[in-house]
Amino acid sequence: MSSGPVAPAPALSALQRPSGGYAMLAVDQREAMRAMFAEHQAEPVGDEQVMAFKLAATRILTPYASAVLVDRQFAFDRVVEESAVAPGCGLIAAADHFISAHGELVGEVEIDRAVDPLRVRQQGAVAMKLLVLYRPDGGAQQRIAMVEEFVERCRGAGLLSIVEPVSRAPLGGGGWDWDAGVLAAAEELGSRGADLYKAEVPLRGQGDPEEIRRRCAQITAAVDSPWVVLSSGVLQDVFPSAVELACSAGASGFLAGRAVWASCIGAGDVEQELRESAVARLQRLCDVVDAAVAK
Repeated sequence: MSSGPVAPAPALSALQRPSGGYAMLAVDQREAMRAMFAEHQAEPVGDEQVMAFKLAATRILTPYASAVLVDRQFAFDRVVEESAVAPGCGLIAAADHFISAHGELVGEVEIDRAVDPLRVRQQGAVAMKLLVLYRPDGGAQQRIAMVEEFVERCRGAGLLSIVEPVSRAPLGGGGWDWDAGVLAAAEELGSRGADLYKAEVPLRGQGDPEEIRRRCAQITAAVDSPWVVLSSGVLQDVFPSAVELACSAGASGFLAGRAVWASCIGAGDVEQELRESAVARLQRLCDVVDAAVAK
C-alpha cells in the first residue's frame, strides 16, 4: 500500500443520478444468491453460475443505474477485467466478510481484510460498503468500532463509505421487534462518519403509509448523512411505493438488488429476462426517485 498522499474521496455525485437521487444496483449477494438459484434447480449451484449471473446483471442493468455494488468473492475482479460497468455508473466494492453462524447464512460480519481499499480505487471503485448486523442484546461497542475503522479505511484511500446496518434477532432468544432494531441501528450507527447510510424499509414497506413515513423520518433525524433504502424483505411489487414513501420522509433513493433482478433467477433465458423485466423495473424505480427528490 502506497504511503504517498491520497486524493480526497469523490463527491457523492459519483453515486447519484442527475436529479441528485440515488438509484443504485446491488449484485453483492453471495451465499444468499446461491440459495436463490438452488430453489429453481436440483443440481448443485456452482460458483461459475453465480458469477455469470452477476456479470450479466452488471452489463445489462448498469446503463440505467447510478452505481453498482459488487462483491470480491465472486465478481469484482471479473467485472473490472471485462469492463462490465456502464460509463457513468459508479463502482462500489463490498468490503464485508460474511460468516455463516447461529443458524444464519450471514450470522456474523467482519471487515474483509482481503479487500485492499487502494487497489479497488485503482480498479475504478469510488466507494466501499460494509454490512453491519444490529442485534439488541449487546455488541454495540464492537459495531461502533468496526464502523469507525471502516470509515477511516475508506478515507485513507480516497473512497466514499457506505454502511448498511440490518436488524437481526438477539442471540439470547426471547421477544424481538425487528422494526425497533431498524430504528435503533440508525440511532447507534447513523452518526459515525459514513458518507451514505443504507437502511431497511420500516414495516417492510407495508401497512399504514403515514406510519412508514413517521419511522423513515426517525431514521432521517438519526442519520447525519444522506440515506437510502434496500429491498431485502420487501415484496418486489411493493418496493417502488416503499422508495417513494421513504423519500417523502427524507431518504434519497435506494441501493437494491432483489427488487430488480430476483425474479429473473430460474428463468429459461436469464439474460432476456434481465433485459426485459429487470430493466423495466429499474427504470421505473429511477423515475420514482427522480420524482421524489424533485419535490
